[in-house]
Amino acid sequence: MISSIWFEGAAFLLGLIFGSFLNVCIARLPAHESLWAPRSHCRSCGATISWYDNLPVLSWVVLRGKCRRCGERISWRYPAVEVAVGVWFAFVTAQTWVRVGNEHNVQIGPWMTERINNQYLLGAAVIIIGFLLIGLMVMDWQTQKLPNAFTTTGIVIGFLLMCLRVAYLLPHQDEVILQGKNPLSSPGNVVDAGNVILTGPEHVVLSWLGAVVAAGCLLLAVRWAYLKLRGREGMGLGDAKLLAMIAAFLGFWPAMLALFLGVVMCSGYALVLMVRGKAGAMTRLPLGTFLCLGGLVAALVGAPLIAWYSSLL
Repeated sequence: MISSIWFEGAAFLLGLIFGSFLNVCIARLPAHESLWAPRSHCRSCGATISWYDNLPVLSWVVLRGKCRRCGERISWRYPAVEVAVGVWFAFVTAQTWVRVGNEHNVQIGPWMTERINNQYLLGAAVIIIGFLLIGLMVMDWQTQKLPNAFTTTGIVIGFLLMCLRVAYLLPHQDEVILQGKNPLSSPGNVVDAGNVILTGPEHVVLSWLGAVVAAGCLLLAVRWAYLKLRGREGMGLGDAKLLAMIAAFLGFWPAMLALFLGVVMCSGYALVLMVRGKAGAMTRLPLGTFLCLGGLVAALVGAPLIAWYSSLL
């Protein structure tokens, strides 16, 4: 069997490339600029960046963080984003490799094949949502904007991944059967137990839709209540779409975990700013950034955290 280190290394290099593209999205989407034209250029002097000066991380190190033409500083954010995406790709690939390897240790049958396919889908979902959350985290921190190109598109991608999961369902898998209390009798003495069956695909689709709508509407309700009580907006629509996007990939309860962690971290950040005299009651905070951080945590360890909490109840 091929060592997992090769897959992790390839995933890291692929992540660096996607991280470089993510930097373009971060720089241009909040300003409503095209991602394709003009070519990558210095934000100070406008000089077009050659391909050899646009290699992820390496070019920044070789140029010592400066533009080759004008010498203006290039933010450390660029290599940081590239490395973050690369590490995320590699780490999730390693985790997926472990989970699939554990499944292969069990005798392969139709059910095990479906479980292995689900592990690959889960790994793909976590890689994609990590890419989106890292980009949204930086964009919201810098501009307090959460572009629809990421949030709404992310919900669509989550829907497509859900459809793939439905395609791999085996007959009768994930069905919901509700046993009726009173048998029903027909004139011909045929007794029907009154079972109501929700098929597997219906169950998965309705669960996904319910999670996305519930997560988004929760923050919309908070936004509406704040507007009624304070007479001003305290939260943007982008935050609601962001939480809905997290639910589209991870489910409702992991999205709630992301919301809880995000609110706690944002409150702590606000407290630090107030103690230092750099914030007041009217200061706008990048809640989306902290929701993204909470989403990254939920994507990695959400399931065991929720299981642990449930065991305490």
